[in-house]
Amino acid sequence: MLKSIKSNSYYKFYVLLILIGFFACNKVRTANYYFHPILGSDQNSGTSKNTPFKTLSKTQDLILLSGDSLLLAANEVFTDALELKKVSGTEKKPLVISSYSETKNNDQAIIKTTGFLNGVLIENSSFIEISNIKISASPSKEKITHRKKEMRCGVLVQTTEVGNYQHIYLSNIRIKDVFFESENFKRPLKEVKSANGTQNYGWGIRFINNTEGAILNDIKVNACIVKNVSHTGIKFTSKINNYGITNFVVSNTKVIETGGPGIQMSGVKNGHIYNNLVDKSGSNNDSRKWGRGSGLWTWGSSDILIENNRFANANGPGDSAGAHIDFNCNNIVLQYNFSANNAGGFCEILGNNYNCAYRYNISVNDGYRVKGEHNAFQEGKIFWLSGYSGKKRKGPFNSYFYNNTIYVKKEINAKVAIDRMVKGVLIANNIFHIEGASKIVKDDQYNPEKKGKWMVSDVFFKNNLFLYAASWPKEMRLQDENPIFGNANFKNNGGLKIADYTPSNKQLIKDKGIRIPILPNDSIGLIYGLQVEKDILGSKIIGLPDLGAIEIDE
Repeated sequence: MLKSIKSNSYYKFYVLLILIGFFACNKVRTANYYFHPILGSDQNSGTSKNTPFKTLSKTQDLILLSGDSLLLAANEVFTDALELKKVSGTEKKPLVISSYSETKNNDQAIIKTTGFLNGVLIENSSFIEISNIKISASPSKEKITHRKKEMRCGVLVQTTEVGNYQHIYLSNIRIKDVFFESENFKRPLKEVKSANGTQNYGWGIRFINNTEGAILNDIKVNACIVKNVSHTGIKFTSKINNYGITNFVVSNTKVIETGGPGIQMSGVKNGHIYNNLVDKSGSNNDSRKWGRGSGLWTWGSSDILIENNRFANANGPGDSAGAHIDFNCNNIVLQYNFSANNAGGFCEILGNNYNCAYRYNISVNDGYRVKGEHNAFQEGKIFWLSGYSGKKRKGPFNSYFYNNTIYVKKEINAKVAIDRMVKGVLIANNIFHIEGASKIVKDDQYNPEKKGKWMVSDVFFKNNLFLYAASWPKEMRLQDENPIFGNANFKNNGGLKIADYTPSNKQLIKDKGIRIPILPNDSIGLIYGLQVEKDILGSKIIGLPDLGAIEIDE
């Protein structure tokens, strides 16, 4: 009996030793790999600041595991690209790429590639977090034959194989001066009239999923800066039908002087775009730039909330609104945004769009562009509902436009276009402070609307404040059933701050709004709700809303 007990104890002890050995051998190790372009060598171990690697291409020789870090020497310039293919961390232990510094100044490493197509490439990978790096990318001086529409990106995230790729986070990345062509390159004038450009360009940050059966999910871009690139600043692209890019956020980011749009998304679902600045999209200050682009636009996308952004100074002979909703979208809501001095205009909703809205935004001197002047092929507009959807005209359906404040100085003709195919439109509680004239213009997209029977239906157009009777075109078939006329007496007409458009005419504005009803034949309304709890300044709405985007204090 004693011998049996003793043997059993030895057995348990032996099993315990085996288990300890097993877990010790299989423990997931994490490593910090250091890179220094001057002091490093690719023959080093790379695992300490004293033995760093030299080139970023060394990463292709590493077996990267969850929790590993790639740390680049701050204030040093790396001239090759960082490429990560088929690597993955885990949710709790992502793969981290950042800078290291001997000081506490939050200095950044610099990736300045010449001749490479991307500063950073992430392909078929998951659970990667990149932060605190500067990137620029330019062509080499050697003449190289390139494929048509080849591109250069500051950061490119893409799929090429079937899979579920997720958790790609970019933060505090500064991308500047990304061009595909050399400085002496000049684009032909007709190029800016093409739908999205036909030539090679430089882009800021691109997410691309054109692989059937692949998904890019959980994407974040936060506190980044993209400046001076020849086409779009931040772009999401998926051509597959079931929204190949899902659950993404762009926040607290600045996009400045892009040759194309500031932020653009196609084939995506469940996005939140907030607290961003987009300035001078469609810039033409460099002959390599496209020279046209809205601050933001969506196409073929669903369930996108765009709020608390600033869209300013969009340039171009066509499009180039502060933010617009291109065709084939559902449930796109723009709220609490400030839009100013955008050539193409303020509100633009194209065809085959369902249940989209502009609400509690402020527009200042948008839509000043005049067709025919400076090669412009479209009029600028403060309000545009277009049925254009590629070929056949269709909708838009159930468009909600309420509690916006629109200011247009006397020198600008405020232009309006509404397609005869519109089904469902609500225009209420807005302030149209139009100091000059207003007029109807043609719905002049690539396939202009032809004359025909007026088929607009399910209209709710009531309770808007107009400075004058002429503030809305008298020739327009749609007219406010219960208009209000008067001066809101803004704090600072023409100012470029939200608070400048605080009304002081309480008798005219306070509690004069109506609760927004759902349109006839609309079973959805807005997925974020028709009623809001606060105004553009964050003030709580108590009782009936005031007119415009700002609630007046008691």
